[in-house]
Amino acid sequence: MEYANQTNGVGLEYHQARDFKKTVDWTTPGLKVTRLRLLTDPGFPVWDVSYCHGVLNGEDVRVNLPFSQVPKKNVVGFIIEEAKRDKVFAKGLGILDSISKLW
Repeated sequence: MEYANQTNGVGLEYHQARDFKKTVDWTTPGLKVTRLRLLTDPGFPVWDVSYCHGVLNGEDVRVNLPFSQVPKKNVVGFIIEEAKRDKVFAKGLGILDSISKLW
């Protein structure tokens, strides 16, 4: 499928330049989320989480999230509520500034 619109796009070099050897939970102390990629199709009511990447102690890591879909309405509010539930400070984690959407 070809997508017509995106925010915060990156090229192939982004993925080629990273070597993700670890996966960590988003509750891991010291983690900074660098990219949360969300995908959707027209008319579909939610965003699917494609991947979430971060940096921990200078190392690129995959990030496990407690959700795999995000409602299209109030994306930020949904993430903040999920973070509160897990005692994570969403803004400090960097996840709110790392959102990339493809549709």
